[in-house]
This record gives sequence, structure tokens and C-alpha cells, in this order.
Amino acid sequence: MAKKINSKEVIKAADSLSLGISMVVALVLGAGLGLGLSRFFEMPSLLWYGVFIGVSAAIMNVYKAYKEQVKCYDELKDDPRYQNHHADKDDDEN
Repeated sequence: MAKKINSKEVIKAADSLSLGISMVVALVLGAGLGLGLSRFFEMPSLLWYGVFIGVSAAIMNVYKAYKEQVKCYDELKDDPRYQNHHADKDDDEN
């Protein structure tokens, strides 16, 4: 019998895999936006504003992924299956 696929887990996995792609897309879109604006308004400095926006968006994507991983770790930390493992580590450190 086929196991039911949990779509939420699949979406999380795809989101994690696409982090690198989303960084590149953010940079390309920002640079493209800046290039388009610099040509439209004939102001070369607008290209750098677009690049800055792209880099900022890429950093924001990494930050969001980091926060999601911390949330997943906290959920695992509270899971009873892993409680004994954490207790053993705490005793070794003292």
C-alpha cells in the first residue's frame, strides 16, 4: 500500500532546496530592475540601487530560511523521542 505524502513536508523540502535559486533570482531581478530603470531614466546610478535591492532580497531569503530552520529545531527539541538524548548531553557537560 502506498504511503500518503504529506504535502506540507514536501513544500518545506522544496523551499529549503530552492534557497540557492531564490538568492540568484533575487540578485538577477534586482540588477535587471536597476538596469531597466537606469536606461529608462538615463541615470546610471539606478543600476546600483537595483543591485542593492537584489542583494537585500537575497539576504532576507537567507534570514527567512534560517528562522524556519530554528523553528524546526525547536520543535524537535520538544519532541519526547529526543528528550533523553538532550539530558545525557547536559549531564556530560556538568
